[in-house]
Amino acid sequence: MDVYKIRDLMRSGITIQQIPLRVTYYARVSTDREEQASSLENQIEYYTNYIKSNPMWTFVEGYVDEGISGASTKKRDSFNRMIKDGKNGRFDFIITKEISRFSRNTVDSIQFTQQLLQYNVGVLFQNDNINTFDTDGELRLTIMSSLAQDELRRLSERVKFGHKQCIKNGKVLGNDRLYGYDKKNCVLTINEEQAEIVRLIFDLYANQRLGFRKISRILYDRGITSSKGNLFNTRTMTNMLNNPKYKGFYRGNITTSVDYRTKKSIFLPESEWIMYRDENIPAIVSEELWDKAHALLQTRSNKFKDSGARTHNRYAYSGKIVCAEHETSFLRALRESGKEVWQCRVYNERGAKACTAPTIYTTELNEIMADIFNSMQKDKDKIVDDIIELIKSSPDRKNYEHGIETLKDEIAVLHSKKEKLLELSIDGAIGNMEFKKRNDALNEQIAQAESNLTSLSHEKRKSGETESNIKQIRRVLERELSLENGVNSELVTSILEKIVVYNTGDKLHVKLRIHLAVGEILEREYDRYSLSVCSNKPL
Repeated sequence: MDVYKIRDLMRSGITIQQIPLRVTYYARVSTDREEQASSLENQIEYYTNYIKSNPMWTFVEGYVDEGISGASTKKRDSFNRMIKDGKNGRFDFIITKEISRFSRNTVDSIQFTQQLLQYNVGVLFQNDNINTFDTDGELRLTIMSSLAQDELRRLSERVKFGHKQCIKNGKVLGNDRLYGYDKKNCVLTINEEQAEIVRLIFDLYANQRLGFRKISRILYDRGITSSKGNLFNTRTMTNMLNNPKYKGFYRGNITTSVDYRTKKSIFLPESEWIMYRDENIPAIVSEELWDKAHALLQTRSNKFKDSGARTHNRYAYSGKIVCAEHETSFLRALRESGKEVWQCRVYNERGAKACTAPTIYTTELNEIMADIFNSMQKDKDKIVDDIIELIKSSPDRKNYEHGIETLKDEIAVLHSKKEKLLELSIDGAIGNMEFKKRNDALNEQIAQAESNLTSLSHEKRKSGETESNIKQIRRVLERELSLENGVNSELVTSILEKIVVYNTGDKLHVKLRIHLAVGEILEREYDRYSLSVCSNKPL
C-alpha cells in the first residue's frame, strides 16, 4: 500500500492500527553488558506481542543489532538489511522505541525515514509519539532536528576554538605528509633528503625560470621521483610553491565553513588571510626565494587564465588522440613556427627515447577529417533529415504537461504544510522563532517551485515555436555539413570518438585508426608532408 493511500485513510479518521499492514520492528542496544542484553530481550518480546496482537497487522520478523553504537549505521548489519528489505517491499511499517534507536544523530534518522517513505514504508517512534505516515510527521521530525543541528553548531565552534588554542601553544596543524618535513605530535622537523629536492625545485622555477614539465623531466633524469616512483606532477609542485610553510610562515583563515552540517567551506579573499612568521615552523627555503617563486607562479597563472587556456577540451582534438603503445593521450603543443602539433604524454614528460610515436600536426588531422566529411556527403540529406526529425520530436518526448501538473501538486502540498505549521503555532506546539524559521523555509520552497513552473510553462510555449524555425535550422545544418567554412571544431568533437596513433618505426610515415561516434572505424596511413593515403577502408 503506498504512502498516499495510507495518509488518505488516516485523514478520513482511520487509525494506523485499523489499516492492514505488514509490520516489523527494529531494536538495538549499544553495549553487550548483561543488563543491556536483558533490555534487548524485553524489546523483542514486547514488539512481537504488540504486532501479533493486532488482527489487522501481519507480523514480519524483526531486526536486531546488539552491542553496536548508534553513532554510525556502517556496521549495523541488521539496520542496513532492514533498509534494503524496505526498498524491496518486504514490509510496510516499522515500530521502534525512539529516534535515537535509528541513530544518535537526529539528522541521520530523518534521512533514513525519508528514504523509507520513498519506498512506501512508515516508521513509528513510540516514545517520541511520531508516525511518519502522519502528514505532520516529517515536520515534527524536522523541528526536533533543529536541536541536534544547534548542538553540531556548538561543537563546530568548540573545534575552531581548539584549533586557535593549538596554534597559540605552538602546535602546527594541517597536512601530516608535507613533503620536505617530518611531523610528530604536531611538531615539524626538516627531512633533509627531501628538503634538498624542495630547494632544487624552487631554484629551477624561480631562478632558472623553468616550467613544471621541464623541472619534472630534470628530476626524473636525476633519479628523483615521487613517493610512488612517478614523475613529480604539476599539482604537487604548485602546492609547494603556494605553501608558505616552506619559508617558515603560518597561513590561516583561508577558508570558512558555510554549513557546519555538511562541512562545506568556501575560500576567503586573499585580503582576509592571516600569515605571519612562525618560530615553530622551520624554513626550508629563504623568504626571498619563496616570494620570488610564488610571484612568478601567480604571474604565469594569471596569464594562463587570461588566455582562456584553462577551459577543458577547448580544442577539437583534446582528449581524442591516443598513443597505441602507451595508451596515453596526446597533448597539444606549439612549434616555434606557430604550427599546432600533438605529442604523446610520455614523450612530453620523458623525451624522444621514451616514446617514438610520431608527432601529429593539426593541419594533417583537419585534412583527414575533411576527407571523411566529404565521403559522408552522399548521406548529407539523410543526416539533416534525421536531425530535423529529432528536433521535431523532442517536445513530444518531454512530457511538459506531466511536469507542470507535478509542480502544481508540489505547490499545493507546500501550502498545506504552511497551514499545518500555523495550527502548530496557534496550539503552542512551537515557538514564534521556530514558526518563522519553518515558515520562511516553506515560502522559499514555494517560490522555487513557482519559478520552476513558470520556466516549464515557458518551455512548453517555446517548443510550439520550433516548427516555424525548421527551415532556418535546415539551412544552418546544410551549410555546416558542406564545410563551406572549413572543418568545424564542434562538428569534429561531436562525430569523432578517438584517433589511435601507431608507431611505424618511421617518423615520416603515420598510421592512424579513427573511431567515429557513429560506430564506424577507419584506417588512414600517409607519408608526412604528402598526405598520400594508403588505406581508406572501414574496419
